[in-house]
Amino acid sequence: MLDKTYRPRRIEPAIFERWREAGTFAAEPDRGGEPFCIVMPPPNVTGSLHIGHALNMTLQDVLTRYWRMAGRNALWQPGTDHAGIATQIVVERQLDEAGESRREMGRDAFVERVWKWKAESGGTINRQLHRLGASPDWRRERFTLDDGLSRAVRTAFVRLYRDGLIYRDKRLVNWDCRLLTAVSDLEVVPKEIEGALWHIRYPVEGTDAHVTVATTRPETMLGDTAVAVHPDDERYKPLIGRHVVLPLVGRRLPIVADSYSDPEKGTGAVKITPAHDFNDFEVGRRHGLEAINVLDRHGRLNDAAPAAYRGLDRFAARQRIVADLEAAGLLARVEKHVHAVPHGDRSDTVIEPWLTDQWYVDAKALAGPAIAAVEDGRIRFVPKNWENTYFEWMRNIQPWCISRQLWWGHRIPAWYGPDGEIFVGMDEAEVRALAAERYGEERPLVQDEDVLDTWFSSGLWPFSTLGWPEETRELATWYPTSTLVTGFDIIFFWVARMIMLGLHFMDAVPFRDVYIHALVRDASGQKMSKSKGNIIDPLELMDSYGADALRFTLTAMAAQGRDIKLSEQRVVGYRNFMTKLWNAARFCEMNGCSLPEPGAGAPPARSVVDRWIVTETVDAIRAAAGAVEACRFNEAADGLYRFVWRTFCDWYLESVKPVLGGSDTAAKERTRAVAGWVLDNALAALHPIVPFVTEALYERLGAAGGSFLAVRAWPAFDDSLRHQGARDEIDWLIRLIGEVRSVRAEMNVPAAAVVPLAFAGEDARLARHRGAVETLARVTVSPGAGAPAGALEIVVNGASFFLGLAGFVDVGEEQARLQRELSKLQGEIAKLDRKLADPKFLARAPDAVVNKQRERRAEADASLRKFRVAADRLAALGERAAE
Repeated sequence: MLDKTYRPRRIEPAIFERWREAGTFAAEPDRGGEPFCIVMPPPNVTGSLHIGHALNMTLQDVLTRYWRMAGRNALWQPGTDHAGIATQIVVERQLDEAGESRREMGRDAFVERVWKWKAESGGTINRQLHRLGASPDWRRERFTLDDGLSRAVRTAFVRLYRDGLIYRDKRLVNWDCRLLTAVSDLEVVPKEIEGALWHIRYPVEGTDAHVTVATTRPETMLGDTAVAVHPDDERYKPLIGRHVVLPLVGRRLPIVADSYSDPEKGTGAVKITPAHDFNDFEVGRRHGLEAINVLDRHGRLNDAAPAAYRGLDRFAARQRIVADLEAAGLLARVEKHVHAVPHGDRSDTVIEPWLTDQWYVDAKALAGPAIAAVEDGRIRFVPKNWENTYFEWMRNIQPWCISRQLWWGHRIPAWYGPDGEIFVGMDEAEVRALAAERYGEERPLVQDEDVLDTWFSSGLWPFSTLGWPEETRELATWYPTSTLVTGFDIIFFWVARMIMLGLHFMDAVPFRDVYIHALVRDASGQKMSKSKGNIIDPLELMDSYGADALRFTLTAMAAQGRDIKLSEQRVVGYRNFMTKLWNAARFCEMNGCSLPEPGAGAPPARSVVDRWIVTETVDAIRAAAGAVEACRFNEAADGLYRFVWRTFCDWYLESVKPVLGGSDTAAKERTRAVAGWVLDNALAALHPIVPFVTEALYERLGAAGGSFLAVRAWPAFDDSLRHQGARDEIDWLIRLIGEVRSVRAEMNVPAAAVVPLAFAGEDARLARHRGAVETLARVTVSPGAGAPAGALEIVVNGASFFLGLAGFVDVGEEQARLQRELSKLQGEIAKLDRKLADPKFLARAPDAVVNKQRERRAEADASLRKFRVAADRLAALGERAAE
């Protein structure tokens, strides 16, 4: 017998352990069935499950479980990322606490220490994914630094280098002065800073005139090599081709004409510092300007700066430079200026655009085929509008910096000869053979100290995890993969690079569909952050309400193109749905409604209500399948929710209670069989979204025969099961009962009161369902009777019914109550309208606050319409009573 209460914390871990021990999620290349494959976006080995992970992994699991049940040979390929910067920081902090230093211990010993940390502490997020119910083939877990993937990375690097698509160049990068490495744009976070805008006078050579420029970083002026003005700016046309003198340095700077300078912004003249600004770097290349780097890797002024500033930290140098400019009379003015300053997301230090030698991939050469793959439909973005984001970036793509100044990661397989010659190969032995061919003798070689950007190894993920560069059975079966589920923020960093590298190395797209899921925000629509204190922890939600409740919440809210506003109350609501399902199953068990044997067909449905529920079951489960296949996850969840809660529990089970409690043995057995069949199919359809509670019920109700619901076939139905006439009849019944219930609620009729319901004439449907109407609507039915005094007319499908409310409703009192409610709502709407029409409020209030007020306005308007309908009905009732 099922427990009275569903306890997910006790049930869920035990079920997952049984799945794991049985190898339930194992995938084999020769299993048969059309292949379906998802590669898990590899979470950082340092990571812990956050709410974005929970959404991402839940949606992947829904797809995988569905297609597994639908007969596809489904592989969800798991793995984790070595997370170069994040992991190195974690271990370095541990060393600091122990009084040790990575520099003192050396590279090999440090890397060994990181591997030890990974073995002891690197599995946290996988254990948390187990709690969530994630069902990849855990036996196949990969790590971006395992032996197979390391070989894949070296192979890719060597081939791209030999194809002329990897090269070394001196360019600007995002430089972290604390971590002492280049970082990607994804690891740069803009922060609003209350700073200053310094207006500096640059003397025009040979005159008493000045050109004034403005900067937020005065220390970089020491590296200026030009001043740019717009070619059509009449103020500066006479100065184009002349020179200014760089204050504090004395260097002659050409005044160049370039459209980068905006005549409408500031003074219209822009200082150009190619070594310390990304836009200036491009201007410098267009005009052949020298790039003078005045900072070292620690962010201190180097020997290219005047002696007075050498060795100073960049911010200390800023203060001294400003003071010296003021003393020289060259500081025109200083403005307070709030602006976004890039910070490292790991170090929280200001990021510097810094000129340095790095390794690059010629992304532009790889981008053409990747653009074409989306244009011609070989890859489809869902929602489609994300294609525009992809095209915009790909058509303006810049060289991809792939080197990082770290020790943890894939060390770049490049060695340098004594003359600076570069040798690239799979290993040192291959490289030494190449060097011997060049030099004719053995010469000393030094391997590059840098490691590869983590995104380089993860860019190979769809095929490296399947065994590439070897020609494995897995690669032949599951590449190209089927669907990628990811967030919009890594379209550039990961999705685009997988497409480019997949096409280059495999001559085929890496996946067919790219589903871009929404961002999970807090209940008011604010982005979650530690500083705001609005983080929602999925682990805490699972502890409190169970993994299924969290999964259903995220799935039900995952509407395409719309962010998720998550609150704990939402999870509570869907926890109640798990309870509803559990209680329905318990009711079925107590009334002998057994699940059918696996593979058994639908039982004969003879009564109208049985034919109706079978029809509803077929349609609901077919709709859910179509929604999942189209990645309309919210539609699948919402449809199943309505079917189980409203159709099956509130209508069907309630309507058949008299049969199950009656004396007609044959009718009782038929109803039991139908109810068990519906429950069985509902559990199967819900399983991809809520795997734990469905598996528990399937197991405990005894029909599984030792097999798991997780590997059972998705329900398939013959059209002969559908009966439209039964659906029309029960829909009529539901509308009638619903109308009576609405009127009772609007008129404030006591819940226990049994009210007379008259119907002028005869109706076979009413006769068949009289018991259900009387039980579910709390009425006594009088067919063929006229309208009693004080009755309220209810029209259903053109037929009139009369609800006798005399003696149950005080019309005057109810009209007064409704008038008070109407006045209150009208006042609230007027207040909200004034606020939403106030330009100051709209300009100053955060978007989330404005949207909340609009939601309140819509809710108040809906309530107003409802009360007006009730007031009209009361007025009609009053008129009838007076007749």
